[in-house]
Amino acid sequence: MANIIISPSKYVQGKNEMAQLGSYVKDYGKKSLILISESGIKRFMAVIEKTLLDQDITPIFETFKGESSKNEINRLQELFDKNNCDNVIGVGGGKILDTAKAVAYYKKCPIIILPTVASTDAPCSALTVIYSDQGVFEEYLFLPQNPNLVLVDTQVITDAPARLLISGMGDALATYFEARACKISGATSCAGGESTLAAQGIGKLCYETLINYGYKAKIAIEQKICTKAVENIIEANTLLSGIGFESGGLAAAHAIHNGFTVMEECHNMYHGEKVAFGTIVQLVLEDAPELSDVINFCKSVGLPTTLKQLGIKKINPNKIKQVAQAATASTETIHNLPFKVTADDVYGAILITDALGQ
Repeated sequence: MANIIISPSKYVQGKNEMAQLGSYVKDYGKKSLILISESGIKRFMAVIEKTLLDQDITPIFETFKGESSKNEINRLQELFDKNNCDNVIGVGGGKILDTAKAVAYYKKCPIIILPTVASTDAPCSALTVIYSDQGVFEEYLFLPQNPNLVLVDTQVITDAPARLLISGMGDALATYFEARACKISGATSCAGGESTLAAQGIGKLCYETLINYGYKAKIAIEQKICTKAVENIIEANTLLSGIGFESGGLAAAHAIHNGFTVMEECHNMYHGEKVAFGTIVQLVLEDAPELSDVINFCKSVGLPTTLKQLGIKKINPNKIKQVAQAATASTETIHNLPFKVTADDVYGAILITDALGQ
């Protein structure tokens, strides 16, 4: 099997970079379909409109309807055709960005991504998660290429709620450990091959950046101050984790996250918060030497280390067993670990993680 690494064509990160958007988009055409939320319209429309018009680019703003669904993707394709657009720009969080990527894929046009939060590693990926109009997961749409441009305005990220950046640290925390497990087992990554030395190195750098700058970034982001530590964590959450997970591979942490989606008590938790707990469970399964360091890191930045912190106030063994069964379904990435894992193993590791976290 070939070793493969994939990434966005261009990644731009800096304070107030949104105001420079037009200078980057001018290479991709003269009319842009901009997918954005109602709140995004209020916050960012003026600056986006000005920077595009300054480059003689016509912006077509369209409000996202709330779900990355086939109906929404089809609706936006019709709008794209009606307005003779040349490219798609997604402005916002995960579902908006996923929808924008899908529309650009079907229209065979450039896609520009402007994340307004750093809560997941989705902005850089060649992947769209498809939901029903009611928000129920349906399928993954694997795209043939990553975004043409990912532009991250770090002041915009800093102005978002601190919990979102911290959640992004939880998602990024899994990157190195899942990639390492896949490398040992020879598992196929999302890029379609085994991971390269570069992808492994990026995953390790992601982990080291979190450990070195995570707590300092938490303190700064709670004061709405964009420091060097915040800049470093934004890059770790978005670029390092984005390339690392996609080209390094997924293992137990994300599978355990998926398992916890069966519990209603966890529905108010962010993706990265559940992934952080899942990372600790993976390290328990592996008996990894970093276990104590990762638990201490999670406690220092406010990521969950106990079931109670995940919203599970009373442990119901049957429900935890359902989580373990879902996490070990035949299609789950937990089987990328270099040893056999059963639902009983995961059930035990979840309870051990909870005890260690306390």
